[in-house]
Amino acid sequence: MKRIISIIALAAATTASAQTHLTLQEALGRALQVNNTIERSRAEVGVQEENRRYLLSQVLPHVAATGSAIRNSEEVSFGSGSDARIILPGNDWNYRVVLSQPVYAGNRERRAYEQAKLGIANAQQGVAGTEDAVLLRVASNYLNVVNADALIDVERRNIELAQKRRAQAEAFYQAGEVTKVDILRAETSLKAEQRQLAAAQQSRENAVSRLRADLDLEGDIAVDRPASAAPPLPDEQSLVARAVDARPDVMVAQNNVKTAELEVRKQRGFWLPTVTFDAGWISQKSAFPASKYGYGAFRFSVPIWQSGEVEARVAQAKDREEQAKLTLEEAKTTAREDVRQAIVDLRAAETSLQLAREQQAAAEAEYAETFERYRAQEATSLDLAASEASLADARRAVASETLNRDLSQLRVWYAAGALKDAVGAKKE
Repeated sequence: MKRIISIIALAAATTASAQTHLTLQEALGRALQVNNTIERSRAEVGVQEENRRYLLSQVLPHVAATGSAIRNSEEVSFGSGSDARIILPGNDWNYRVVLSQPVYAGNRERRAYEQAKLGIANAQQGVAGTEDAVLLRVASNYLNVVNADALIDVERRNIELAQKRRAQAEAFYQAGEVTKVDILRAETSLKAEQRQLAAAQQSRENAVSRLRADLDLEGDIAVDRPASAAPPLPDEQSLVARAVDARPDVMVAQNNVKTAELEVRKQRGFWLPTVTFDAGWISQKSAFPASKYGYGAFRFSVPIWQSGEVEARVAQAKDREEQAKLTLEEAKTTAREDVRQAIVDLRAAETSLQLAREQQAAAEAEYAETFERYRAQEATSLDLAASEASLADARRAVASETLNRDLSQLRVWYAAGALKDAVGAKKE
């Protein structure tokens, strides 16, 4: 028996030691540091930066060295004696070093480079949007754990009510005042509350599991109820203005319009001439025309007739530009309405929470009065059971509406594209 007790104690100690205690700020800070979704979005910035470097390299000088060794079936020369010149050696070799420098190509490379910089800006906005989305998810999971803890406490208090009624019913039954039906009713209510407790515990485990996945943790997580999930909100117009001016999806849409405008100008560049400069040094076995020599050359290509190819590409780019502008307007409209809907939801949640608290106060007063009347045999067990159920529902409503209010506050900041700044989340 002692061995079993020791094993249980050891398991409890191990569980306790594996538990991680987190505040909301600590959870959000850790998410910014270890969450894989955020890390993937940050890696995209690096991808776009390397693309910018690649496009820059296309307008910088390139130097290449080439060479060959050749075995020919015949050797050919002209002249004789000291005037003989070999023009096709039997064993030939040569090497050359060549420098290539683009000079002008209708500004197409410059437009592509500007587009690459906008790609970096879009990737950075993608990081900001991903961070806000992950922070909202982590905060939601954290608050769900907080709410589950509150519901577990509520269900335990509801169990106490059922146990109190059962004890009173048993006392009445022993005194011969009531039938066993009152005891069975109390026992039924007790089992129902125990089922609710089990459901609340299950809900907590599910929320903790989601939080562990977001934060790359193991073991149980203990949380604290934050004093406030988010800071007080400014007025609606300020939130709408921020969403329209700075929300990541709106910023991406704006950059896409600029990219489309650059694409139109880039395609028009195909009407313009292309100029390049080449310089090289050649060394070869053959002395004809010279064994060693260098050269420099400007080369140009002027498009004269392209059968409508450039016109088609320019027209297509203009259509893409129009699509990008419409997408931008749609993004701004969505941002405005998201903020307004989130504020409406928050107001409804605040009203519902206030009503739930008033409902709980009334239910507590009703239960106290009904229980006293039941003890005085002035009310039936059915009256007490109805009052008890009303109080239990009111307590659950307060816990659920508190969660709904807190999540609604976070969603308003998220809709405005300012959640990270609002909660003050920073890397640990």
